[in-house]
Amino acid sequence: MHTSSSSKTASSKRRPRSRNLRRATPASERLKAFSMPTAVTPSSPIAPSSLTNKSSTVLHSAIAEELAVDIIEGRWKTGESMTLNDIQQRFSISRTVARETAHSLESAHAIVIKKRVGLIAQDLGEWLSLDTQVITWKLHSKQRKQELIALTELRLAVEPFAAAQAALRAPVETRALMPVLAMELRKNGEAGNMDEFHRLDLRFHNEILRHSGNDLFSSLSSLVDIVLTGRVEQGLYPSEPKHEMLLAHEDVAEAIWEGNPEMARKAMSDIVTEVSGSTRGQ
Repeated sequence: MHTSSSSKTASSKRRPRSRNLRRATPASERLKAFSMPTAVTPSSPIAPSSLTNKSSTVLHSAIAEELAVDIIEGRWKTGESMTLNDIQQRFSISRTVARETAHSLESAHAIVIKKRVGLIAQDLGEWLSLDTQVITWKLHSKQRKQELIALTELRLAVEPFAAAQAALRAPVETRALMPVLAMELRKNGEAGNMDEFHRLDLRFHNEILRHSGNDLFSSLSSLVDIVLTGRVEQGLYPSEPKHEMLLAHEDVAEAIWEGNPEMARKAMSDIVTEVSGSTRGQ
């Protein structure tokens, strides 16, 4: 694909600043860091002495995820209750950490708290589905594939339109940056530098969402981060990017640079459609 002379000028002056792609760590792995057993059950309590010097925020987040996954996978059934004392005894934690855990679950609507009853597990339909915490919990459960499919369907509904709007609304600095990012994506993809490729891919898609002129689309950038990271974790990223997908990223970038919304929409639709197929195993 050929880019305009303006694009070449932009590429000679600009270098994309990639963001680190951090693998999300499941709660069970974070709990291991506290010297906890792999399977956390009432019959295998966590030694309190191993927790005293750890951040209560990290700890309650890990325990909240463990309990959330219990609900998702049916071990803690909808409508069943658990008290703070139950949580304290199961994980050998303080009352304060147990309360923080409960508040974390409650904020995501995973539970409701009733006096003299305790924490009551809620149906998944009541949870805040677009909450990044909830998405992470689901991706660390046996529902990970279904969650990735659902999130990819959301991307398919949003990102082609966002790309078209970016072609019309993005500031000239962002429009000039896109061909540079596409060029770097190709270079790293063809060289097999997949860690750098993943970071650039995150940057590419987030730039489009943030500069689509729609604040709601911009707020979805964190979800795209989670989806792309989740694909890496689940081994759904190819070891080498497909040539057609590299071309499609270049088409999106060129369309945004040239202010061509229909070309941007079609090329982005091709990208996310391919992602959807690979996620479903098609």
